[in-house]
Amino acid sequence: MSALENGLMGLDDAAALIEAGHFLMIAGDEALLRSLPAGNWMGGTIPYFMGSDGGQVSRDRLFVTRVPVDAGRPEIRSYDITSIDHVCADGPMNGFSLIIIPAFSAVHSLYARKAPGFEDMFIKPVAGWVAGCHLDDLGRVAPLVVSGPGLDFDAERAVVMHVPLPPDRYAHVHIANVMRQGEGAVLRFPDTGFSAGRCTVDGVDTTLAAYLEACQADLRLPLVADYGGASVNVSIKGVDRVAGRVDFYAPVFEDVAYRLAAPVDFSADPEAEAGGEAALWSCNCILNYLYCGLEGRRGAAPGGPMTFGEIAYLLLNQTQVFLEIEEL
Repeated sequence: MSALENGLMGLDDAAALIEAGHFLMIAGDEALLRSLPAGNWMGGTIPYFMGSDGGQVSRDRLFVTRVPVDAGRPEIRSYDITSIDHVCADGPMNGFSLIIIPAFSAVHSLYARKAPGFEDMFIKPVAGWVAGCHLDDLGRVAPLVVSGPGLDFDAERAVVMHVPLPPDRYAHVHIANVMRQGEGAVLRFPDTGFSAGRCTVDGVDTTLAAYLEACQADLRLPLVADYGGASVNVSIKGVDRVAGRVDFYAPVFEDVAYRLAAPVDFSADPEAEAGGEAALWSCNCILNYLYCGLEGRRGAAPGGPMTFGEIAYLLLNQTQVFLEIEEL
């Protein structure tokens, strides 16, 4: 087997792949994941998917990705807040690392804030997603990851599969992001974090909550930073106008210049700018699923989980992440 293969399937089909010894990454509802046998797999909880029939929510199907083994056995490991900074350094010299992180955990927060400084980050490819739950269960059900060899379910550690590749192939991680900086004020924050109170707006001290209210911002639009031509989104989770606080799904970074995203047509064809048709695996954001009305709509190939965060080296929001394996 020389490439990843993806698809939605039932419990029996996924279990058969595990029992056949394949290395797998699996996304699905917690009850289904707990029904799988031990084996060479890792997983995370989410019931939202982009499948061959379009976007869907399902508690009785799993999205399964087969992982290549033609350069040797992949290694499945778990990482907590004391070890996550080694995730890239532990990866193969030629290959890639797949990662799943449980949403709202301490390791989620640390990875989001500190990943740019991890050893070998941007040198060794890492891609993955943030496990979540059904939106009806928010606050009641903890997102979980699973290390399949021991059937270890965890709400506080990340699970990673380090995958070696043959010398004639290499992994390429890239993103599709329709968001771009708008023409509004430049926003800067004094601290790095998942929430913000005070900020500067074109150099004037105020609160972000007050600015968003004053400009009647569409809160579906994220803040966007421009990193050398690459747009990185920070999506807005909620605004507490009384406390003057705005909460985010990813951290804003100290003294980075942000602007509100330029308006987009959320009803537009999701294939129009998605790209990545040749990709072998992808994930997309639950916010895109909601704001773009993707239920029942066909998205960009090859499909995958609709997640609480996307990882292409760093933690991303409102973005689609693709993994490709290319020949030298």
